[in-house]
Amino acid sequence: MPTLTLKWRLLTWFTGLVDQPIERVGHVQARATMRKNTGSFRPIFGPPAEVARVADEQLAGVKVRRYEPANARPGVIVYFHGGGWVVGDVDTHDLPCRALAAGTGRTVISVDYRLAPEHPFPAAVDDCFAVTAELARSHRVVVAGDSAGGHLAAVVSRRCAAQGLPLAAQVLVYPVTDCANESASVARYAEGYFLTRATMRYFHATFLPDVAQRAHADASPLLAPAGTELPTYVLLAECDVLHDEGLAFARKLEAAGTPVTVDEVPGVIHGFFSLQGMSEAREATGRVVAWIDRQLS
Repeated sequence: MPTLTLKWRLLTWFTGLVDQPIERVGHVQARATMRKNTGSFRPIFGPPAEVARVADEQLAGVKVRRYEPANARPGVIVYFHGGGWVVGDVDTHDLPCRALAAGTGRTVISVDYRLAPEHPFPAAVDDCFAVTAELARSHRVVVAGDSAGGHLAAVVSRRCAAQGLPLAAQVLVYPVTDCANESASVARYAEGYFLTRATMRYFHATFLPDVAQRAHADASPLLAPAGTELPTYVLLAECDVLHDEGLAFARKLEAAGTPVTVDEVPGVIHGFFSLQGMSEAREATGRVVAWIDRQLS
């Protein structure tokens, strides 16, 4: 079985010491802890990339944060943050959004979608689709997201295709793709790899309290008919409960004729992409940036 590299093993151990799982402390405390940690451990999260302008605004009635690089090039990246549809916001995912804006030279719109349990499924999907649809009417758009945000990107892509709104590409970073079933990697990395099986079960139950909805196409894109041939980049963490469902979704798209790039990073945990102070995150960001640039050029 794949194992974590030493530095990621130490980071996982340290995280286990300072953080309590959300299923134990509840969503309010978990949200506060996530925001605090993002600002506290700067060597791990890295310095913010420079962009010309950052502004909080509303688009299609949804709160968003806009990142404008100097001399922005044509094309927009719409980013959906991770956090199990329960935690996370535009502040906790500020660093990867800045890195994408600075690296690609494109505007990034980070969507501050509504969270469960206050707003369960499909509120987050509806918010993300509304913003993307508004932008897609006048821009070439790449949708991107990590974890639950990867799920939202995949679902928004399907909705846009169904409504005749063309997108340029999608970037899915260790995405959730099946809320109705547990893949083999859920058992393989159930404990000791940052994101646990228990936490994922909590997220599913909080976002989708109605079990019957979990097989819906907007909840489990892996179970839905294959969508359009939208170029797709799937970035996976090797030691991650979500690894196998992300890979299965990539293979499903490939089988349907979709051009897919699968980028599996060995020896890292779920969530690594946000840790821009770590070399694996910076290198992966560089590969994603180059790929997006090709899709929008």
